[in-house]
Amino acid sequence: MKLIRSSIFAGFAIGCAGFGFLASGLQSEAYGFLFGAILFSFGLLAVVGYKLALYTGTAGFIRKDEIGKLFVILFGNILGCLLVALIARVSPMDIQGAAMKVIGLRLETGPLRCGVLGIGCGFMMTTAVTFARRQHYLPLLLAVPLFIVCGFTHCIADAFYYLCVPVTFLKANAFDVLAVYLCIVTGNLVGCNLYRIILDKEQAGV
Repeated sequence: MKLIRSSIFAGFAIGCAGFGFLASGLQSEAYGFLFGAILFSFGLLAVVGYKLALYTGTAGFIRKDEIGKLFVILFGNILGCLLVALIARVSPMDIQGAAMKVIGLRLETGPLRCGVLGIGCGFMMTTAVTFARRQHYLPLLLAVPLFIVCGFTHCIADAFYYLCVPVTFLKANAFDVLAVYLCIVTGNLVGCNLYRIILDKEQAGV
């Protein structure tokens, strides 16, 4: 029960960050994207500060015998995003329209390429959390704006965007949406464990 509560709260934090990202783009076309990317760091800062269970903050450190926990965390994160998405639906801003633009870009990019882009995001998240655990927070502040500017995909942020769009759109594009999302989840998992794949334990230092 503690794990599911922690993962829901983590999803809520990322959902709030996603809300801010979409809202900033609506309020300022010129600087909204960059400003929103910086604001998104709030989500990861909250996760690390409260020691919450976030999929991309856990996948790079979990043991093989704990893989089941990762799916529980992912489910809880999505529930947390859903809570914020419900709040977003009563906002006077066109959050739904902004989310549609993001999802439209994901579908246009396609599952395979979204999955590959997810690798970069996963690597950045594990790196940021690794340094934060050593009391070095600058990578934490830089990693989130960097992955957004690069166009890398984050499965929890995307869960929030998906949950903001009209249900009719999700039903009409269910297969494509699911294919893209599963590829992002997998890409994030690979990216989070990239240091394990390439480096030895002494080099990784975690």
